Amino acid sequence: MIYADIIVDISHEKLDRSFQYRVPKELEAEIQLGMVVTIPFGNGNHERKGYVIGLSDKPAFDISKMKELHGICSSEETTEERLIALAVWMKNRYGSTMVQALKTVLPVREKVKAKEKRYIVLNMDVAAAEQLAAELESGRCKARARLVRALLKEKKLDYTKASRELGMTASVIRPLVDQGAVLVTQDEVYRMPVDGSDIPREQLSMLTETQKAALLQIQEEWKQETPRPVLIHGVTGSGKTQIYMKLIQQAVNEEKQVIVLIPEIALTYQTVRRFYGWFGDKVSVLNSRLSQGERYDQFKRAKRGEIQIMVGPRSALFTPFSRLGLIIIDEEHEQTYKSENSPRYHARETAEYRAQMENAHLVMGSATPSLEAYTKAKDGEYRLVKLEARYEDRPLPEVTVVDLREELKNGNRSILSRSLKTAVERRLERGEQSVLFLNRRGYAGFVSCRSCGEALKCPHCDVALTEHNNGKLVCHYCGYEQPRVEKCPMCGSPYIGGFKAGTQQIEQVLRKTFPKARVLRMDYDTTRTKGSYEKILSSFAEHKADILVGTQMIVKGHDFPDVTLVGAIAADLSLNVADYRCAERTFQLLTQAVGRSGRGRKAGEAIIQSYHPDHYSIQAAAKQDYEAFYQEEMAYRMLMDYPPAAHMLSVLASGEDEKLLEQGMDYLAKFVERISGKYRVHVIGPAYASVGKVNDIYRKVLYLKHKDERVLQDIKNKTEKYIEVNSGFRKLYIQFDYT
Repeated sequence: MIYADIIVDISHEKLDRSFQYRVPKELEAEIQLGMVVTIPFGNGNHERKGYVIGLSDKPAFDISKMKELHGICSSEETTEERLIALAVWMKNRYGSTMVQALKTVLPVREKVKAKEKRYIVLNMDVAAAEQLAAELESGRCKARARLVRALLKEKKLDYTKASRELGMTASVIRPLVDQGAVLVTQDEVYRMPVDGSDIPREQLSMLTETQKAALLQIQEEWKQETPRPVLIHGVTGSGKTQIYMKLIQQAVNEEKQVIVLIPEIALTYQTVRRFYGWFGDKVSVLNSRLSQGERYDQFKRAKRGEIQIMVGPRSALFTPFSRLGLIIIDEEHEQTYKSENSPRYHARETAEYRAQMENAHLVMGSATPSLEAYTKAKDGEYRLVKLEARYEDRPLPEVTVVDLREELKNGNRSILSRSLKTAVERRLERGEQSVLFLNRRGYAGFVSCRSCGEALKCPHCDVALTEHNNGKLVCHYCGYEQPRVEKCPMCGSPYIGGFKAGTQQIEQVLRKTFPKARVLRMDYDTTRTKGSYEKILSSFAEHKADILVGTQMIVKGHDFPDVTLVGAIAADLSLNVADYRCAERTFQLLTQAVGRSGRGRKAGEAIIQSYHPDHYSIQAAAKQDYEAFYQEEMAYRMLMDYPPAAHMLSVLASGEDEKLLEQGMDYLAKFVERISGKYRVHVIGPAYASVGKVNDIYRKVLYLKHKDERVLQDIKNKTEKYIEVNSGFRKLYIQFDYT
């Protein structure tokens, strides 16, 4: 006997409870996870629709009291069925609860009240209306007469507009409704996140020969019996977006639907304008700044088939399209494609699974692909397509790396090197634009020497130590700690500490150094309100500012033809974060930043300020040489058994009771070591997480490394069961994460 765990019709029920039903003998061979079934529900045994989220050969309670499901809705596969099947895969892959997975793939969980617009409509012929208006005027009912006259000119009036412009009140309109002269109707209207009416339509531009060759390679791959995901590796400014557009046009012509993932809200302004320009109202957009109502309306439009293209961050991956034909992941390397909440899914892996499940194509693109994606491409799992020249063969920017240690020796204590200051002055004289960014986000905890550039690192893990408020320097991988130092252990300099400057200080320096320059700042503080990204970016695009200063968000994906200078204020801050990917992040960020310069007709320049000018990530970024960086970084990953050379699973636990947390993590570590002995799994920790305490909740992490991902998957599954049967873990919140 098989028993099915069912969630009742998602549009009506909360997702925090499932019900178990017996599966009839004749359906046992057919039933699968994610299927839509009909079930008797409630005291009256009303037939309802439900979704299979679990199958078992063991009943959860007395089978004499258990109802039997009626049947499988196999006549038509629903969008929900496929999304629930995706949620089941995510639960098993990433180790979350089913509820967490469902809430991820079905983000609009409760129906939002539809927005309605009221209209006043004339309900009589013209002659009768003329006569009524005359009678009302003679009877001194001027307001009602005015309304009838207005309806004679325009058969349908916006209720709100009529009230405001004609001075209509309910007491004026009601008598006309009562006598049947007019009707008040209601239409449902969508809350639109973007007003596309002011965006001019454009024709798709002609592709260059290089782009045509790349497009042909992708189309050839799509003709294969089992087409692989495609990775487009193109230098910055090579025209990847134009290839995306041609592929989207092909999918739209075939009446297929398309999901386009972009990494940051900051990219939305230009990206959405491009998409609306090319595809008009076939496009919609999602982002975290939308209201719940706007979000609900976009998913409803998608489900009804009223749009064909959805643009947005990783949550757009779960758009309820029924005819999905293509998923595009732009800037595939970005960290924002990885979820920080359970299930801690990666959009790349999840998109690959959804595309495979729905027979859709997956195309990814980046100038700096993640090592994971590029390794898969080199191993033949993905089709690699290269664009090695900029659009129209425009030259890459000329790059200079400035040694900040030498600047300090020469008496320059400013955050602007002499080279960068001179370069900005030249742009101001020529009426060109500059972008200056501070590579600081999330990297405040490390300690480094300004004289020799050395950062204090863990002797066991080769990652930077993090400074804590108690004065200790701690490694967040193995737990090693040491007291804070007053002098650099390498050169003896007293100039040692964290990096203090922020974007506001840089803005002040710029205004003081270049008093006539128009400066815009774009960081977390200036982009908190809805529409602030678009406002800042559109102002800069319209040349209302000479210099744009900000954090990493300003150098990702934007295309400003008049920007001929990009300056990285402190390029190597990201090299000192406590993360084995720090060199990869630094290379990607600097390469992307350099690529913002010289995208128009004018030649570009980039200046990288660094305390580690000889570091391979900075040298490779200056030369825009991905292959050189990949070879060097992969050698390091292989030496240290870090992904993608090996696989790594993090077990993250948090709780209010620090002693209970420590005890629980020690038990987990011993359990993992016991069950993984034959596999020789490398276990690190447990240690405190990078932020060990948040809102009185303590956090610890355990790392597991192995060459075979299946070994880690097996350990995860066994550990989940161990946690489930031991009541001591119930006061701890535990997550699994493939890092």
